[in-house]
Amino acid sequence: MTASPYIAVVGGVNIDIGGRSDAPLVAGDSNPGRIRSSLGGVGRNIAHNLALLGAKVKLITALGADDGAKRIEASCADLGIDLTDSLYVPDGATSTYLFLADSNGDMALAMNDMAIYEHLTPAFLETKLITLNAAALVVLDTNLSAESIRYLGEHCTAPLFADPVSAAKAGKLEPVLGRLHTLKPNRMEAELLSGVTVTDEAGLYRAADTLLAAGLQRVFLSLGADGVLAADHERKVHLHNLPARMVNTTGCGDAFMAAVARAFLDGADLETAAKRGLAASAIAMESADTINPAMSLTAVAERIQ
Repeated sequence: MTASPYIAVVGGVNIDIGGRSDAPLVAGDSNPGRIRSSLGGVGRNIAHNLALLGAKVKLITALGADDGAKRIEASCADLGIDLTDSLYVPDGATSTYLFLADSNGDMALAMNDMAIYEHLTPAFLETKLITLNAAALVVLDTNLSAESIRYLGEHCTAPLFADPVSAAKAGKLEPVLGRLHTLKPNRMEAELLSGVTVTDEAGLYRAADTLLAAGLQRVFLSLGADGVLAADHERKVHLHNLPARMVNTTGCGDAFMAAVARAFLDGADLETAAKRGLAASAIAMESADTINPAMSLTAVAERIQ
């Protein structure tokens, strides 16, 4: 008997706390408004979507000894996400993201407390190498340090999928591009990592070719309203977004990455994986929450038809 395949996700979890003012913000004063707290973080969001898509998931992150960690533990337990390989930092604070928005919904100020990820060192990851190498694939996000990402690139034998998260953090991936299997950048991140200026369709194809030449096996270049350019060493295909009722676009990229990872687990080809990613993005967009509870393999398949 062999254990069923699992996907390991190494990355960030956040407690997201957001406030939206009922009226124009007044600096230096208490502003009436609405405050909401939810679970977030790129790694956690990908793991959550993977669980809804029926994958067995191990999430490796860093947690403090606080109420935030308890909330994350409870959510993962409900979803069947395995946290046993995560790091607990007794005197650390679970990563928290705080933002204030004005009455129009535009962010006025934000603060993040993500220092706990400094504990996800190469030395710690070395203790998890057996778990990582036994995975069907490993998804990482760039909330990890550059040193830890380099360690995974050099020592993880399972296929590595990477989410650049943001242009500010994407540069951490440059030294390990040749060791990654799949990358999901947006235009700006693709420009940064490829060195190709993307101003037209030809530029998109040159950027994809450059990234593949660095050693990647698959690239899914996210184009926002223009869909996705999916590329591997045999073909490239530009697919447009699927129809969806836009409610919230916050979690679309995380849903896309989860669906692409699940498609790889299923042995799907490039175009099928991209279509699943776009379907998952469309489903995510239709929920006020970052993760749409309606996400499932069945829902993804129905959206593609």
